[in-house]
Parts: sequence; C-alpha cells; structure tokens
Amino acid sequence: MQLPIWARAWAYEGGFCMDQKGVFYAALSYFLWGVLPVYWKMIDHVPSGEILANRIFWSFVFMAALIVFSGKLPAWRETVMGFRKRPERGIALAAASFILSVNWFIFIWAVNHGHVVESSLGYYINPLISIVLGILVLKEKLNGAQVLSVLLASAGVLVLTVSYGQFPWISMGLALTFGVYGLLKKMVNVDSSVGLAVETMTVCPFAIGYILYLIFHKESSFSVHSLSTDLFLILTGPATALPLLFFAKGAQRISMFMLGILQYIAPTLMLLLGVFFYHEPFTAVHFWAFLFIWTALAIVVLSQSRGTGLFERKPLSR
Repeated sequence: MQLPIWARAWAYEGGFCMDQKGVFYAALSYFLWGVLPVYWKMIDHVPSGEILANRIFWSFVFMAALIVFSGKLPAWRETVMGFRKRPERGIALAAASFILSVNWFIFIWAVNHGHVVESSLGYYINPLISIVLGILVLKEKLNGAQVLSVLLASAGVLVLTVSYGQFPWISMGLALTFGVYGLLKKMVNVDSSVGLAVETMTVCPFAIGYILYLIFHKESSFSVHSLSTDLFLILTGPATALPLLFFAKGAQRISMFMLGILQYIAPTLMLLLGVFFYHEPFTAVHFWAFLFIWTALAIVVLSQSRGTGLFERKPLSR
C-alpha cells in the first residue's frame, strides 16, 4: 500500500522519494515508545527497581536469542573482541549501558508515580539537549535558529522551575540521560541489535544480583501477585527490544530529517495519555513551558527543512 499523494510529496526530498517502508518502521517504533507508559502502568504494583532489573535481564535474554537465530553471533563476537584492541570503545559502550539503565529507571518510576506529562516534556527537550551536547563535546557550531531554539527551551524549563519552586528533574533527567546515551552510541557506532545485546549483557550481572537479592529476602514480586504480572515482567524484554529494532530498520531507509520529524510522535502520545487517559494536571504553567519548547522545536524543524530543500517543488516520480 502506497502513502497518500500529500505524504509522498512531504516525504520527498533531495531528488528522490524516501522508502515508504522506512517511514512506516520508524513511525511504528516511535508509536510503540509513545504508548509504553500503558505497559508500565499495568505493573505499577511492582517496585520500579524490580521492573528495571527484569527489563534488563529479559532484554538480554531476548537479544541473545535474536543474535543467535538471526546469524549475528559472529558480529557480536567481533564487536566484543574488538574492545581489546580499542578499549575506549568498550568503556564508552559500558558507560552507555549504565546511562541507559538510569534513563529506563527514571522513566519507569515517573510513569508509575503519575508523571507521564513530565516524561513527555523530557523527550520534547531531548533533541535540544543533543544540540547542546554537540557543541560541548563534538565542537559543533550553532546557526542563529538553533541558538534561539536553545534559549526558548531554557526559558520553558525556567518557567517550570520558578513556578514550582523546584527543578524539573524528571524531564531534564530523561533528556540528559538519553542525550548522553545517544552521544556515546554515536562515538561507538555499532550495529543496533548487537549494541543492545552488549549493553544489556554489561549491566545484566547487576540486574541478576538484585533479582536474587529480592528472592533471598522474599521481596520478589515474581510468582507472588499473579500469572499476568509474571508474564508482563518477562515480556519487558520484547517490549524494550522490538521498538529499537523497528527504529533501526527505519533509520537505515530514511533521512535524518524525516527521522527527526517522526520522533515527536512518542512524546506527543505520552502527553495525550497523561492528560486525557491518566488525568494528570496540565496547568497554565505547563502550557507556557510546553509552548516555549514547541516553538523551539518548530524553529529547528523549519530551519532544517529549508536546508534540505524540503519545501522546493520536485517531481514525485522518477
């Protein structure tokens, strides 16, 4: 099935029409990430730390099986063995593993304690954090539109801080950890499925240790609540890995600009879930903070689209 003519026109850039399957896979990954709060809410009676430990363990089990059955075991072995020659890559990937685990914990805790709206704000801020990290670490230079967008986003965070009398640590924690994770992954640059397998393998011993600690002290939720709880804990592995795999398939087929546009599907769905499904407060303060950040993102998107020639008239068929 083809995309509608308006979607084909919008997706067309740089003289060629982007892969429609790529758009589908990328959009599907962001949709799944956007509705992930629903999954965590289903097991909100389980402590966040225990959910995180199970997520890490079952993600590793799922990815290990996937690596074996997809024939990527040689690539996984080559990646691990390559860390001996370039230990800095191994250190960077290990750091990425722990930072991603922190991101997962903040997100799970926030969702299960009624902060879905704040979580969505964090993922709206994330692209702007990535811009700042690019300046500080990769010595990238900003254009005028990017400078203005960073200032507007900072104003939005300041509005929340002043109004509530405390720093929005959930939003900024999610944005910073995922931004740093993306930076480290960019520096290492390994296959996404192999990379996730190595990352979960790195932190898996800690997850297993915590799970065993809970079992030994009879504090484990596994086999205590219900069969559905056990099943949901086991399926945290596929729930984590599948969106990433869809994302990888999509990212290989479409431009970074289109990928950047589609990424706002996830926080938008989170925001709608938080306000309309979980009835979290969305006050005037939230509105003004979001408005600053939405404006900042619009400026970035428009400036990039002009740079890619997206608004130029180009034929739809070759």
